[in-house]
Amino acid sequence: MASLKRLIGISFGVVVFLFGLGFLLPAHAHVERSLVINASPEQIFAQVSDFNAWSAWSPWASMDPDAQLTVEGSGVGQRMIWSSDNPQVGEGSQVVMALESPSHVETHLEFDEQGLAEAAFDLVPTADGQTQVTWSLDAEMREGVPFVMKPVSTYMGFLMDGMVGGDYETGLQNLKTVVEN
Repeated sequence: MASLKRLIGISFGVVVFLFGLGFLLPAHAHVERSLVINASPEQIFAQVSDFNAWSAWSPWASMDPDAQLTVEGSGVGQRMIWSSDNPQVGEGSQVVMALESPSHVETHLEFDEQGLAEAAFDLVPTADGQTQVTWSLDAEMREGVPFVMKPVSTYMGFLMDGMVGGDYETGLQNLKTVVEN
């Protein structure tokens, strides 16, 4: 009986330690992928700067073709709102925060109670007439998350590259196919 109490005490202590550590570890997560596309920055900018064009290349569009998708406005302030029963797509919104034609697009993402993030596309022409496209995501993992979920969210930050990186690679490859055809 004493060993069971000791085991429970140790288990409780480990949980409390890990919970507290979740507040002390770095909360910033960064994901970035790049691909060279045989097109001008202007051609690519037209695809990444307008949410109306995203369904042709977005990796999440093919994950749930039945997702509810609404696009409002245009240019800076354009908003995309989505809702899906597929947990890989989920629910959220994205707003265009900055456009620097034809080289840079910034967006702000809100994933319901799963947090907030900033994403960007950077388009850099290469010497041979192609364009290096870099798609990045930055998130403060505890921002916009309920208090008790903040430590869990911090730990999820260490997994972000693995969770989002593959989708970014797929999206960039889809974008390459759309723009080059």
